[in-house]
Amino acid sequence: MKITGDQQLIKKMNKSIVLDTIRQRQPLSRADISAGIGLNKATVSSLVSELIDSRLVTEIGPGESSGGRKPTLLLFNKQAGFAIGVDIRVSDLLAVLVDLEGSVIREKSVPLTDFTPENVVDQIGKTIRLLSRRLPDSPYGIVGIGIGVPGLVDETSRVVSAPNLGWDNVDLAGALAAEFGGNLHIDNEANAGAIGEKLYGAGRDSQNLIYLSIGVGIGSGIIVGGALYRGTSNFSGEVGHMTVAEDGPLCRCGNRGCWETLASEKALLDRAAGIWRDHTPGLEQILDAGKRGDKQALDLLNEIGSQLGVGLANLVNILNPELIVIGNRLSLAGELFEEAMLQTIKNRSLSYHRKKTHVDFAKLGIRSTALGAASMPITAFLTDPDVSVQELS
Repeated sequence: MKITGDQQLIKKMNKSIVLDTIRQRQPLSRADISAGIGLNKATVSSLVSELIDSRLVTEIGPGESSGGRKPTLLLFNKQAGFAIGVDIRVSDLLAVLVDLEGSVIREKSVPLTDFTPENVVDQIGKTIRLLSRRLPDSPYGIVGIGIGVPGLVDETSRVVSAPNLGWDNVDLAGALAAEFGGNLHIDNEANAGAIGEKLYGAGRDSQNLIYLSIGVGIGSGIIVGGALYRGTSNFSGEVGHMTVAEDGPLCRCGNRGCWETLASEKALLDRAAGIWRDHTPGLEQILDAGKRGDKQALDLLNEIGSQLGVGLANLVNILNPELIVIGNRLSLAGELFEEAMLQTIKNRSLSYHRKKTHVDFAKLGIRSTALGAASMPITAFLTDPDVSVQELS
C-alpha cells in the first residue's frame, strides 16, 4: 500500500514524539510509551524498532513485571551524535562539544583581538575542527552547530548588527555552511543563554523566565511557556538600554542613564579604573580582592549590585516573571553583590510581584550561551529522526 505525504508526515511526528518520550522518561517500556502518549502498542513497537535500527534508542534488558512477561526497557542513546555550541564574546569565543543530552565532552576558549568577520569565521572553523577530532564512536558524528552572537540576528540567521564586534549585515551562516553543513543555527547570545539555562541550568523547573546576559552590555532572552519568546517587546533583546537614571552616564546608544552604563561588567571596570589609578584590574582581580575582604572592591561590587537591583526591580514590577537568571561574566560576582542587589529589589519592587519572582544566578556560569547554542541543532536533529547527517571530516 502506497503511503501518502500526509501519512509520512504523521509517522515522522509520531516517531519524534516517541523519541522525546523516551528521552524525557527513560528507562521505560513500549507499553509505558503507548500508555503515556495514546498511540496503540503496534504503532509504538514499529516506531521503536526503527529508532533502535537508527541507533537512537537502545534496549537495556527487562524491567519489573506487573503480572505478565517482564517488559524490555528502553534508553535514549545520548552518544548517537554530538553537537558544537559557540559563544562569540567581546574578548574571546567559547566552544563546547556536547552529546545529545547536553553533557560537555570537550571545550575550548580562544582569545579574540581581531573582530573582523573573516578572522572570527576563521577562528570558529579552526575551533570546530579541533573539537571534532577523535570523536567517541557514534553513528552520526557531529549533527550540527549552534552559534550565539552578541547582536541582532534576523530570521535568516544573518547578523544584522553586532555593535560590540563592529559588525553590520554579516552572513555568518553563509560563510560557515559550505564546510559545516546545513544544520547550522545562529541566534542572539542572550536567547541562546536563556535556552541553555532553561534546558540544563537554573530554569529547568520554570516555564517563564528572563535570562540576563551581563557582560560589556546587558542583553535579555525571554522564555514564555517553556519556549523562547521572539516578540518585539522592548524587554526582549537589548534590555540594557532601559533608562534607570535620567542624569546618568552617556550610553553608546546616545541616551543617558541606560542600565548597562551603571550595572554591566564594563560599568564595573570603568569605575574600577577611577579607583585603582595605578593599574586597571580585570573582573577576576576585583572578585579576588572582594573575596579577600578588600573594602574598595566590596564597596564597588555593592554599588554595582545596587544598580543591578534597580533594573531588576523594574522587570519584576512590569513583567512579573517566574524567574530572572543573571548570566554571563557578571554572574561570577554572585554572592559578592547579592545582598545589595536583593535589598534594592526589595526597596523598589511591589511586594505582590516580588513574592512571585525569584532571582538566581546562572547554574551554567559562562557556558549558558554555548550550551544553549549547541541545543539548537540537537533539537532540529531529534525533531526529524530520519534526517541524514554527514560526519565532519
